[in-house]
Amino acid sequence: MLTVTNKIKTYRSEGYNYYFNKETGNFARWGKTLEDDPEVAPFPEIADIEISTVCSGPHGTPCTWCYKSNTKLGHNMSLDTFEKILERFHPGLTQIAFGIGDLNANPELIDILELTRHHGIIPNITVNGAQLDQHFDGTDSTFADMLANTCGAVAVSNYGKDICYSAVQKLTSLSQKHNPEATLAQVNIHQLLSENTYEKCLSLIDNMQTDERLKDLNATVFLLLKPKGKRNCLKQLRDSKKYKRLIDKALDNKVRIGFDSCGAPSFVNAIKDREEAEQLITLAESCESTRMSIYIDAEGRAWPCSFCENQYRITPVDVLAHPNILSVWDSSQFKQFRKKLLSTKQESTGCYECPVFDLRME
Repeated sequence: MLTVTNKIKTYRSEGYNYYFNKETGNFARWGKTLEDDPEVAPFPEIADIEISTVCSGPHGTPCTWCYKSNTKLGHNMSLDTFEKILERFHPGLTQIAFGIGDLNANPELIDILELTRHHGIIPNITVNGAQLDQHFDGTDSTFADMLANTCGAVAVSNYGKDICYSAVQKLTSLSQKHNPEATLAQVNIHQLLSENTYEKCLSLIDNMQTDERLKDLNATVFLLLKPKGKRNCLKQLRDSKKYKRLIDKALDNKVRIGFDSCGAPSFVNAIKDREEAEQLITLAESCESTRMSIYIDAEGRAWPCSFCENQYRITPVDVLAHPNILSVWDSSQFKQFRKKLLSTKQESTGCYECPVFDLRME
């Protein structure tokens, strides 16, 4: 049974239950008892939807490490297509994480975000930090204003201190902490973690403690580099000792961090000897693709996750060719990937391993 109020959304059934606070983003899931952790949800809890592949990069040049190889000649998802996709989702969907390159690329961005919130779903977005001060629709409102008044969370990808930290400062100044009328509850930094960016990651932890622009930052989320993208010239981080050094530095300094689910096995191994390991492990969730989440690209095709897009032997599902998201969720393509993913669960960590890329630390 689904229950929805202005503040919370809850779902109750015999083997799958959740509690979601729409204002703070707090989420808890359990099975038959509070100790049970369901392997698969009956519908996607969260969706990752790409609404534009148009991207010139924050400095006017496409990034060399972009795993999607986006350029300024990309494609926008229309509001009409998005609405048709949204109508197919189970009402138990809690949040949508929107993928976009340039903030001004999709002229229907604001309509898409507002429609999402109108349906009782929280819109979140990742931005590159550029264009926040630009005005849209010939109004006095900037993109920063628009995000602060529609999104629940915004993540700023770190493409350099000046653009990233200033964007964080701009967005946090408009958030609920300073403006009770705003919807924006969290501003995070997305930091790519690779061999090439390792020292930058360590420096970011220091900056979070000293740079005034980051005083209201919620957390830094470290994203493991995947070996994907025609332009990607970076090297994966494989050294488990270096990874542990990074995690310990953050935890010892009480710096708020997160990570993508791809990094959960490495995180669990890194903290297993810490005094608070048991508590930290409860906060780590490994790959949720086709278990709890779904990715839909700008063409309206569903994949297990964005990194699976156009990968060998993974076939997408045309969402608009299906009557609802449940038939996509239960499609042969998703069942096949889900079965393979579930078979990768490691006894030592309790985590699922990525069935597409080798992301293990050594």
